[in-house]
Amino acid sequence: MKASLCLRDLLALSAVAVMFHAGAAVAQTPAPGKKEIVAAVVPNYPPFEFKDPETDKLTGFDIDLGEALAAKMGVKMVWSETSFDQMMSALATNRVDIILSGMTDLPERRASVNFLDYIKSGPQFYALKTRAVDFPNMGALCGKKVGSSRRTSFPTNTAAWSDEHCVKAGKPPITVVGTDGSSDARMQLRQGRLDAAVQGGETLPYQNRIDQNAYVSIGAPFMAQYTGIGMAKNNTALNAAVTKAFEQLIADGTYQKILTKWGLQEQGVQKAIINASN
Repeated sequence: MKASLCLRDLLALSAVAVMFHAGAAVAQTPAPGKKEIVAAVVPNYPPFEFKDPETDKLTGFDIDLGEALAAKMGVKMVWSETSFDQMMSALATNRVDIILSGMTDLPERRASVNFLDYIKSGPQFYALKTRAVDFPNMGALCGKKVGSSRRTSFPTNTAAWSDEHCVKAGKPPITVVGTDGSSDARMQLRQGRLDAAVQGGETLPYQNRIDQNAYVSIGAPFMAQYTGIGMAKNNTALNAAVTKAFEQLIADGTYQKILTKWGLQEQGVQKAIINASN
């Protein structure tokens, strides 16, 4: 989505020689003449993105962060609802400008995409609290049916963990079950079709708040990962603008306020991180 500069835009750009009060900053724009950023989002992953059950409007940490980034850049954030498996292709074909939807920054996704990492994450085993006695430790998962969204890296992560900690120890492997998202995994837990499940550890506290503390974590997150904003590598202007805006949100305290609002203080980062490189 490339916009061309019109005379009005050129005149507007020439007018930036206006005096500002000390400490004020000029908005970092993603590209000359660009008035909006289109973000791919899949609203099924609270507290990051979901539909408010009362208003049916998008809400969540990512929504608040995206709107704050857009305000810093002086543009409008347009949310494009899609499916998880369509987000990368939507970015590659310029149907969206960024992916802001709880996407894990993985090496295999970086061939054409840069990630601005904004949340510390990691896959977490969990079960219904009513079955807590069955899972005194992570080793108790061996031989059990464990589900997670098939569109994420979690099934692969779970299988690798099983190979290392179950199979190598002479125990039966975990039976990995791909589900249609994390909400489907939770439904299958309640139906007794799964013994345990996996989702981002940062999401479980919120899920427990809305589900009357129905779940219990099993051990700690078994991998350290980041969640990032995906942007096309060749869109250097947008990469620079979004990164600059994020740094400003950290500096002025807005980022911390959004973290606190959604109970994600422990998952925050201290600086802009690109492609999981500290």
